[in-house]
Amino acid sequence: MHSQTFLLEIFCLLIGYLLGSIPSGFLAGKWLAGIDLRAIGSGSTGATNVLRQVGKWPALIVFLIDVSKGAIPVLIAKTLLLNDYWQVLAGLTALVGHIWPIWLNWKGGKAVATGLGMLLGLAWKVGAACFGIFVAVISVSKIVSLSSIVAALSLPFLMLSAFHGDNFRPAYLALSIVTMAIVLWRHRSNLQRLLTGNEPRIGKSY
Repeated sequence: MHSQTFLLEIFCLLIGYLLGSIPSGFLAGKWLAGIDLRAIGSGSTGATNVLRQVGKWPALIVFLIDVSKGAIPVLIAKTLLLNDYWQVLAGLTALVGHIWPIWLNWKGGKAVATGLGMLLGLAWKVGAACFGIFVAVISVSKIVSLSSIVAALSLPFLMLSAFHGDNFRPAYLALSIVTMAIVLWRHRSNLQRLLTGNEPRIGKSY
């Protein structure tokens, strides 16, 4: 029984990585515009670079696919009745796959949309609140990276607010801190441009 459970756990991690590494943004660039997003704009294969280089509708489709990539591994782990830690690990492997996809020589996106999907799979209210913060900031600033950074910084506080006292879930809190750190690290160049006032707004290119 223990060996069977272990195989299910490893299966979830493998599925998480493989789903996360699906290069949706890269394929949108290649198929629709004949470009390699890794060599244009921000160099990211995420929805924001797709928006700037390919267009709104492809970016929306890529965004939805990337969200699904984060949610599905978590939901599979939940369906298999794995504990919180394995649910979290399944989501994190999707983030790893999105950032370092095996198909693209380990150069992918910044994990914002996939991270949102992971949160929606784990705790949809926290994911929805985080997305709400993202939308609020972007509606005022028109800067995607700033919105992503503010949403990431708010994540541990949102998780603590949702799961505290008798309902405290340490694996979820740890995940929120790790996710925040990953998003901040992936946006380190954006942070530099924000500090110097050179970060482009929606509709403008690098």
